[in-house]
Amino acid sequence: MPIPADWPTTEAEALAEQERLRPLVQAHDDEAAGPLIAGVDVAYDDDRDLVAAAAVLLDRDTLDVVEQATAVGRIAFPYVPGLLAFRELPAVLDALAALTRTPDTVVCDGYGLAHPRRLGLASHLGVLTGLRTLGVAKTPFTFDHHQPDAPRGSWTPLTDPATGEEVGRAVRTRPGVKPVFVSVGHRTGLDTAVRTTLGLARHYRLPETTRHADALCRRALAEAQRTGTTAN
Repeated sequence: MPIPADWPTTEAEALAEQERLRPLVQAHDDEAAGPLIAGVDVAYDDDRDLVAAAAVLLDRDTLDVVEQATAVGRIAFPYVPGLLAFRELPAVLDALAALTRTPDTVVCDGYGLAHPRRLGLASHLGVLTGLRTLGVAKTPFTFDHHQPDAPRGSWTPLTDPATGEEVGRAVRTRPGVKPVFVSVGHRTGLDTAVRTTLGLARHYRLPETTRHADALCRRALAEAQRTGTTAN
């Protein structure tokens, strides 16, 4: 999995690319979503300069796994808060490309508009691919929220403390369990992103898309470590 030749290699280049792509995000529903929904996630071995990405395609109604794919390659960018998409996206794009069917929606383990420059992984991925995307994160990053009420489905706004802008929602997917943080990625409204997350998190705190993709990328990384796989 070679890193794209034009991929940013410096913080300044990455920031400029985020500024270029941000106006292209569509933060609303543009059509009804189909039944194939994918989860993507990555795992790293920084010592070996390896990243493993997984894409797992589910049936939205049954939550059965329809197809899955992985990609292992070199880490594309150094760790810089707010620029994690540049580390992860080359491998994620390769994993998605290895699927034989195109997802109707992609759920990212991370942020979309809930990002300092409103271009987290989910939004970046959506703009690059044209796919409908949303982000479901485990932590609120730098944003403010009040705890939602205890029942499943309760939510409160996730807001930018500097502007008061709603950038996502803290959503209770399990009664009394700490919330997840849902944000728009691309071609998806916030209400739809919350409904989709709840539909995928019927039994656990995290959506099934994330659970499957997390387990698969970890297995792929462990296999690469075991066999001594190195990226091109």
